[in-house]
Amino acid sequence: MKNIFVFDHPLIQHKISYLRDKNTGTKEFRELMSEISMLMAYEVTRDLPLTEIQVETPIGVAKTKIISGKKLCIVPVLRAGLGMVEGIQNLIPSVKIGHIGLYRDHDTLQPVEYYSKFPEDISEREVIILEPMIASGGSLSAAVRIIKNKGVKNIKIMSILAARSGIEKLATEHPDVNIYCAAIDEKVNQNCYIDPGLGDAGDRLFGTK
Repeated sequence: MKNIFVFDHPLIQHKISYLRDKNTGTKEFRELMSEISMLMAYEVTRDLPLTEIQVETPIGVAKTKIISGKKLCIVPVLRAGLGMVEGIQNLIPSVKIGHIGLYRDHDTLQPVEYYSKFPEDISEREVIILEPMIASGGSLSAAVRIIKNKGVKNIKIMSILAARSGIEKLATEHPDVNIYCAAIDEKVNQNCYIDPGLGDAGDRLFGTK
């Protein structure tokens, strides 16, 4: 599908190997997720527009370029998405941050929004949704709809690991949203975990079970 982009950079693939390892502890897991997110952000922000300025150097005047002021907002999906925030902030310290909280209803199996908070001018911003894992794709699809309902026209999804069925479902339901991930696994098990995956990203990130 045209709106799915998978990164094969050696540094990213190297770090994902340790992210998957069950023996990787909480501290290292957290650091790896942040580092992978920062590396991915280089490509996800590749199309930011530039404007030319003049800068006085110690030698003379240089014509150079800066980002033209296009407004960005990153929106981590609680709670595992929080682990991806720091890496992007290291690259773009002034980025605005929104939050979305979703859980799956046990009876209907549908995602339910329990929390959301966005910058007041989110409709004027390009939004990057952060979710480390895409399993079924249902909750993330709901997150996209919530943001679209805020009037946002330019949305991207950044995920580290995705199940093929989940990412394809998401790409079909939101063909106008580009999806960036670092690895795709072929299946989801009966408990809706990506197989082989990396376990529960939130639990491994925060040291909970």
